[in-house]
Amino acid sequence: RSLSEIFSVQVGDSEGLHFEADTFDAITCAYGVRNFENLEKGLADMYRVLKPGGKMVILEFSKPRAFPVKQLYNFYFLHVTPFFGKLFSKDARAYTYLPESVAAFPDGNDFTALMERVGFKNTKQRILTFGISSIYVGTK
Repeated sequence: RSLSEIFSVQVGDSEGLHFEADTFDAITCAYGVRNFENLEKGLADMYRVLKPGGKMVILEFSKPRAFPVKQLYNFYFLHVTPFFGKLFSKDARAYTYLPESVAAFPDGNDFTALMERVGFKNTKQRILTFGISSIYVGTK
């Protein structure tokens, strides 16, 4: 079977999904939810389209808190990434947006609390790569 027989790609608004309630067994998103214009609204809509018992799994950047990872990460993200972005890309803004969007994202307990506020249960965070990324899981 080809991939198109298994699933289809849909283009739409992540904060206003065009699917019926209780449609999906699982929802996954990698490095995307921090870009939602309204994070709570987007998570609430993801919750809406999950079937009861369905799981949402989010992989997202987080902010390391331990020395020296935090300092190295901040230096790299705030100085090295934009420098090479300007050097190799015509869109230097994209390389300053990344650290800004990560800094503004409510990671850790703040994010799991937001997941719970929109209805998710059994929320968990698993910290990866010394705190640079995290996996968040919640169940409807």
